Amino acid sequence: MSKTQDGKVFAKVEFPLYSVEVLDSRHVLVAGGGGAAKTGVDNGFEIFEVSHDGENFVGEAALTHDTGSNAVMNCACHTDGRKYFLVCGQESHCQLYNANISVTKESDVIHNKDDKKDEKSGIRQRKSVSNGSNPNQRTDSNSNAFKKLQFKINLGDSIQTDFSEGEPPLQRVVRISRSGQLMATGGLDGHLRVWQFPSMELIHDISAHTNELDDIDFSPDEKWVVSVGKDAGGHIWDCAKAARVKTLTWETPEKAKFLFKRCRFGIVEGNKSRSRLFVLANPVSGRSKKNSYLQFWNPQEGSIVNVWPSSESLSALAVSDCGRFVAAGTMFTGSVHVLIAFSLQQVLHVPKAHNMFVTGLAFLPSATASADCVEAAVLSISVDKKVCVHTVHERRTMPSWVAIVLIILILFLTFVLCSVLGL
Repeated sequence: MSKTQDGKVFAKVEFPLYSVEVLDSRHVLVAGGGGAAKTGVDNGFEIFEVSHDGENFVGEAALTHDTGSNAVMNCACHTDGRKYFLVCGQESHCQLYNANISVTKESDVIHNKDDKKDEKSGIRQRKSVSNGSNPNQRTDSNSNAFKKLQFKINLGDSIQTDFSEGEPPLQRVVRISRSGQLMATGGLDGHLRVWQFPSMELIHDISAHTNELDDIDFSPDEKWVVSVGKDAGGHIWDCAKAARVKTLTWETPEKAKFLFKRCRFGIVEGNKSRSRLFVLANPVSGRSKKNSYLQFWNPQEGSIVNVWPSSESLSALAVSDCGRFVAAGTMFTGSVHVLIAFSLQQVLHVPKAHNMFVTGLAFLPSATASADCVEAAVLSISVDKKVCVHTVHERRTMPSWVAIVLIILILFLTFVLCSVLGL
């Protein structure tokens, strides 16, 4: 049964948001900007530490990094447990950043009324919070000073990933595989490029689409990478051979033209060797009266298993790390929908979570979201500069032993009633 909920504001930033990524179980990253125009709007990314205040998930700014005149329109991240790697699409190039974490005392953090910015690192150091009840702060056993996690950003390599000739080249999407060994990029030139990561060495250059790419994703086992583009095509590729494995073809309603917008693989619960594929498909006319669809595909067969219709265009897609839930964001009303992955049954609807279209979605890790009877928590972002969090609470079910006791009790009472009535 679907539940309607208001979106809770997780955090606010100073620039329009286009990408959201989970760094680890306690940190998330959002990115965006106002572009090269001198509008006074910053460009960059911000890292938030995730905590729970007993009622809601909340984010505390851990770092803000300014990327100069380049807005971050897409990004991806990976950690090996010690180092954090971040890649950002900045016009035609993909910029690599390395991040290290250190633990600092409260007294070591700069205290200013306004944020101060390190001109060399581009890091704004936030005014510290002195509230001892803040769950993001840690008390040193040898002193009364609080400890905080601090990120240090180091600039890495920058590589050109798009070579469009008809218009200024632009990287549209970047993804990193689960193991962190592969990276895939796509842009206006329609090429899908697979890179060794983090060395950023080109492995495959695939002429995947005749028009720009909209989205790509790696399968959980990293054997495949899926791509969708504005040529209405959707294809699954073999990562090792750079060969096309499947083409996503379906019978569209009334033979209308649809474009695939987003694509995400998800694991099958209890079997990480198998995967599901979820795709958003919108009618070509954005204001068309035809439904848009969230589609559940069997990637091995290249066939649709199930669909969920939406009365408005869909703009964002995410799958939980456990593979149990899938979320979709809408274009015109800024709404968020959360569904059960295998059945596409809607369990949560958040109407008008944002003032404008949803630009990105990301589920918090299952271990993080499992607090306080929460089955899943998904973050949504938009150009309205807000990060919102939406939670799916545990659906109460009756234990099997209670059901058995009730059945026995009902049978007993029925027998007694029949005896009294002489039946």
